[in-house]
Amino acid sequence: RYIKNDNEELHHAAMTALGSKIVSSRQAQMAKIATDAVLSVADLERKDVNFDLIKVEGKVGGRLEDTCLVNGIVIDKEFSHPQMPKEIKDAKICILTCPFEPPKPKTKHKIDIKSAEDYKKLYKYEQKYFSDMVDTMLASGANLAICQWGFDDEANHLLYQRNLPAIRWVGGVELELIAIATGGRIVPRFSELTSAKLGRAGTVRELSLGTTDKDSMIVIEDCANSKTVTVLVRGGNQMAVDEAKRCLHDAMCCVRNLIRDSRVVPGGGCSEIAASIAVADAADKEPTVEQYSMRAFADALETIPNCLSENSGLQPLKTVAQVRNLQISTGKPVFGVDCIAQGTNDMWKQGVYEATASKIEQLSLATQVVKMILKIDDVMSPYDYDQFHSEPTLTETANDYVSNVI
Repeated sequence: RYIKNDNEELHHAAMTALGSKIVSSRQAQMAKIATDAVLSVADLERKDVNFDLIKVEGKVGGRLEDTCLVNGIVIDKEFSHPQMPKEIKDAKICILTCPFEPPKPKTKHKIDIKSAEDYKKLYKYEQKYFSDMVDTMLASGANLAICQWGFDDEANHLLYQRNLPAIRWVGGVELELIAIATGGRIVPRFSELTSAKLGRAGTVRELSLGTTDKDSMIVIEDCANSKTVTVLVRGGNQMAVDEAKRCLHDAMCCVRNLIRDSRVVPGGGCSEIAASIAVADAADKEPTVEQYSMRAFADALETIPNCLSENSGLQPLKTVAQVRNLQISTGKPVFGVDCIAQGTNDMWKQGVYEATASKIEQLSLATQVVKMILKIDDVMSPYDYDQFHSEPTLTETANDYVSNVI
């Protein structure tokens, strides 16, 4: 059947995808996060989802249930100075890929400093250069600077004095996401900075997740382009965070596939048992020897419901036989293995279903692999290969015999 591209239907599909994952204890929460993230960036008219607009960020610490969806960008950085404001309203963001320092000369000339006055002149020139860069940013209307490169303590202190918060060492991919989300332009040179190239965001705040600077993250919310979202995954250790990120990716892929093709089939091994019954009936009507391969294919299809029953602590043969009998007696291929003991085998009532396109692809690929294996006549080990080539062929043996006779 076809499902509607709404939260409830897609939420059920995402829950099915997460049912056997390590995050199944927070199955409903994770399914809701995955569904909301995909629907936030989905183009329902074109039935397409751009995963580049969904950023999954992990942070060790906290519990799995602390995982949340942010309508904006989250970057694993902090403000460059600890006394800079921790929250900026109506942020006008200057996105820089040029270093916040005087340019290094491309010559091999050296400057000889012979007195304190010479050093003061050089220091004043550097101060003037930093001051001019800050003036350029303030003149453009920016109240937040995000730079791909770092800057030294002198520049950092000047930014703090001029009340211009800054974030340094931001990666190139994150800069692109920030530019997309805020509607800003990446500025490669200070001379090109204008107010038209600034990004806009409702709020930029530093989120404290612990007691040290390394436990802080920058959250950019209420962006001009609200399609960009970030999933902030929490966990007790890095392995738990990585596994939760993989589980969320699988759930988001499931939701994306349903947006592209909204056809679904009931889960719990329903489709495999129904296909097995149909192939077995077709085998009974086949008069040739092909009926044996068809019956073998029908038996192979029941492997998945058998595995589901065994993993659920049920008796595989008895459970699959009961489900098979239910489908045959009612004529409805909606009955599957009741893995979570809901008291009914109707998978539609349980809300357990899978994408039709994925199921077709699985059976097709499995069949192709088996066909490739069946084309192999024999397997030869390296030892057998060497022995085969070391033994004389029939022609060589005959030539040796003729030579001996002569």
